[in-house]
Amino acid sequence: MANPLSTPPAEDKILSNGIDPAQENSTLQENGQPQPAQKSNTNAPTKPHPAPAQSTAQEFLIEDHTTHPPLSAVTASLHQKVTSFLSEPHDASTILYRVQNQTRISLSVIQESLRRFSLHELSLSYNGGKDCLVMLILFLASLHPLPPAGTVNAGDDKTTPTPSTIPAIYAQPPHPFRSVEEFVASSSHTYHLSLVRYTTSPPTTTLRTAFASYLSLHPQIRAIFVGTRRTDPHGEKLTHFDRTDHGWPDFVRIHPVIDWHYAEIWAFIRHLGIEYCPLYDEGYTSLGGTDDTHPNPKLKRGQQDSSSGVGDGADSTSEKKGDAAFRPAYELMDDDEERLGRD
Repeated sequence: MANPLSTPPAEDKILSNGIDPAQENSTLQENGQPQPAQKSNTNAPTKPHPAPAQSTAQEFLIEDHTTHPPLSAVTASLHQKVTSFLSEPHDASTILYRVQNQTRISLSVIQESLRRFSLHELSLSYNGGKDCLVMLILFLASLHPLPPAGTVNAGDDKTTPTPSTIPAIYAQPPHPFRSVEEFVASSSHTYHLSLVRYTTSPPTTTLRTAFASYLSLHPQIRAIFVGTRRTDPHGEKLTHFDRTDHGWPDFVRIHPVIDWHYAEIWAFIRHLGIEYCPLYDEGYTSLGGTDDTHPNPKLKRGQQDSSSGVGDGADSTSEKKGDAAFRPAYELMDDDEERLGRD
């Protein structure tokens, strides 16, 4: 049966790229220095992934996924939720109308990814941030209906079982927030992610070594979904599909939410009732580690001037929790102010 979320193949547009903005920028740069960009053919076979010269700390987040509904039920539920949202009538002047358009574009990118690659060749970069959360929801919605066991084409005239989990990598910052770690664990359980966590501590262990180690562990992976948006650092010249830069392990980076705006991300999450990391309710708008991430000063209570890109809260459904000093992340409106809480 045809997937109602399917759309015509997406073109490789000049959009944006990268891993999650909370930990990795859109050019997959390392130690603050951008890697040189190179022209690449994203349809060409990826090179074998050799074992990294230097080991990277890793931890498998092993969860008993049997305590939650199976992956097939999760994808069916999310498919229904997204399909229902796309069928809602919204005035062209509203943010939800724009979110519907963004959702259709993202779904077309994901569908194109599923045409280019077998499911077992795909993975996700996930750190619990808002952008990769939207990406994850749309990816899972696109997988419904999962093919029956024994019919998943492995690309070489063989078959593989229908997946019960989705492979994912989490490049953890050196000083993670406990609430972020708890949300990563709980959401990985809910959405059936087979997550491998790498603790980065530059220069000893970096994003580059983490991905090299992960791909050595999973040599079948040819492409990884990442949640960077165009407004993230160095993201303006990137596309929906980009091969990694010179010096990185070879894989294709896929960026379904690259052109979403900050307010659109939050409109999607809140309208569809998606659970998110509670740190966002404390005024954090971009998540990194405890050493470089603070509540956004534009959300400090009392700073409600519309010129600041923050709503006045008159129609807000947010609940003020006691004497909380900062307003929730979703009340920020301006893309350019998203990272004001990052060092």
